[in-house]
Amino acid sequence: MTVFEDRTRRCQSRLADAGADAAVLFPSTNLFYASGFREEPGERHLFLFVPSDGDPVFVAPQMYDEQIGDASWVADRRLWDDGEDPMALVGAVADELDLRGGRLLVDDRMWALFTQDLRETLPDATFGLASEVFDDLRVRKDEAELAALRAAGAVADEASVAVRELGEDAIGMTETELAGEIERLLAERGGGDLSFGTVVGSGPNGAKPHYRHGDREIERGDPVVLDFGAYVDDYPGDQTRTVVFAGDPPEEFERVHEVVREAQQAGVEAAEPGVPAEAVDRAAREVIEEAGYGDRFTHRTGHGVGLDVHEEPYVVAGNETELEPGMVFSVEPGVYLPGEFGVRIEDLVAVTEDGCERLNDSPRTWKPL
Repeated sequence: MTVFEDRTRRCQSRLADAGADAAVLFPSTNLFYASGFREEPGERHLFLFVPSDGDPVFVAPQMYDEQIGDASWVADRRLWDDGEDPMALVGAVADELDLRGGRLLVDDRMWALFTQDLRETLPDATFGLASEVFDDLRVRKDEAELAALRAAGAVADEASVAVRELGEDAIGMTETELAGEIERLLAERGGGDLSFGTVVGSGPNGAKPHYRHGDREIERGDPVVLDFGAYVDDYPGDQTRTVVFAGDPPEEFERVHEVVREAQQAGVEAAEPGVPAEAVDRAAREVIEEAGYGDRFTHRTGHGVGLDVHEEPYVVAGNETELEPGMVFSVEPGVYLPGEFGVRIEDLVAVTEDGCERLNDSPRTWKPL
């Protein structure tokens, strides 16, 4: 049995427990997780029906037959040609699997066009979200997944060290030019697709937590927020460091950087089995609040990481989910002073039997190497 078939069989047992008759998956990480077949969403109808009992069934365009056959353990592929009505085939599969009046869990990221077509074709069915079963399946990573995440962390670490070694050479580069250099370094060290749009926030741009990069030139003394990662074996890296490539930083910067570093360390030290996710957020946030910057920490402390770079568990106030071995998430507190600078430090951690393992270990200091 392949790892993908094992995951599907575990999904089926949870479907029954959830009172659902089937999951209906769409090109997404859930589809890859269960079938081994990866594809981007497109305008053609492509579904994987996973019934609570029996074998799963693909409904897919004819052009995908060989691709699915090569990638997936699922043997049953019902194919339609351009010019045919794919929903007629969906209806036939629903009849065969006795799903017309059932409860179906559709992929959370299925486009509205396709969920609407399912509702129109199966008007007597009721619908929920596939996250009811997949979140619990995916939140604890197995050893192969952890190995891939460690490898992605190592790629990010190596790129982090290399970009910091630019020192004076980074002065005068635009943020976009430096982002391109980071992406080149990630690729040279074995990274695949980017985990997300690379963040290079220099000077006042670093005070914008979701800023990407632009045409601003990096100046001497600028704090620069660097947030980046790349996929390795289908799993993403995600690391943030805040550095000053050359020159003297603003007067308040060193204090803020030390506060964020201590907050990040407190969050990492709080992560262990049995602790609610919100306790990690609280541990990091208290350090920043006690230093007087509580109102400048404007986002959650972290997010789960797996096939998606943002997934469960979310490290945020109100999340009482107890941490378990195999859970992987970021710890990334930040302080943002509008018009001046920002500081964020981020590592991924994996919960172990008695604590947690950092998946990143590049220097966290702000000084150039």
